[in-house]
Amino acid sequence: MTDAGPLALVERWPVDHAAAVVVDRPGVVHATGDLHRPFALASVTKPLFATAVLVAVEEGSLALDQPAGPDGSTVRHLLSHASGLGLDGGQLARPGRRRIYSNAGFEVLGRALADATGLDPATYLEEAVLSPLGMAATVLDGSCAHAATSTASDLARWAGDLLAPTVVDGSTLALATAVAFPGLDGLVPGYGKQSPNDWGLGFEIKGAKEPHWTAPGGSPTTFGHFGRSGTFVWIDPEVGRALVVLTDREFEAWAKPLWPALGAAVLDAPSSPATATSPAAAAWTGPTVSPASA
Repeated sequence: MTDAGPLALVERWPVDHAAAVVVDRPGVVHATGDLHRPFALASVTKPLFATAVLVAVEEGSLALDQPAGPDGSTVRHLLSHASGLGLDGGQLARPGRRRIYSNAGFEVLGRALADATGLDPATYLEEAVLSPLGMAATVLDGSCAHAATSTASDLARWAGDLLAPTVVDGSTLALATAVAFPGLDGLVPGYGKQSPNDWGLGFEIKGAKEPHWTAPGGSPTTFGHFGRSGTFVWIDPEVGRALVVLTDREFEAWAKPLWPALGAAVLDAPSSPATATSPAAAAWTGPTVSPASA
């Protein structure tokens, strides 16, 4: 049985329900909470959907530099919040000039994907990402920007694949987690202006941001996303560790000291991966999850 380890901190958080998993490249290291309870992901939907967009790029259905969105914008601009679209629409800047966090941009991406593949975004996400990773409890029901629900068990599978990619080629993931349009300033929701506000293709990149919601001692290459619903996923590729946390309390002031403190504890914890024995886990090539925690 996987123990809680540093995730025991989550058990003292001021939330009604929470589930969390630490993943190393060999597998799941620590877990706490009901790993099968579904949570609204809010904006953690964005990098999950972006993973599907990267699959479409690899298969040739989409191209990163094909036009999409406002005049002068491309798929690459939309993925990296550099299209100039505002949060809920309306063009606030020319493409490539500012990092403007945009739900509308991801909805444009969803339409572009549907036009290119003939599949609605939820179906494409299922076929390209969820089914290959065995993420049977994850559902996209609405906006590509914020409407997915999932479980900690499912997201552990995705996080593990971001540590050791199988759904996309390693070179594609490296491109997606490098800074797109370096030097752009912008806002991180809840944290104010960042200069620069580094972002990859669907993934926020920690860079030199301070304060930040990830582990304070984490590497600048740490990437991930958090959601307003009180959820987050980050991956530190230099350490080889990922953290998935799902709660049912909206991101507010309570989270700002607790999330980084948990991240610091997770990075300090030793590795001791669990062993998977269930048929579902055995059939999956990502991180292993013990029957007690999966």
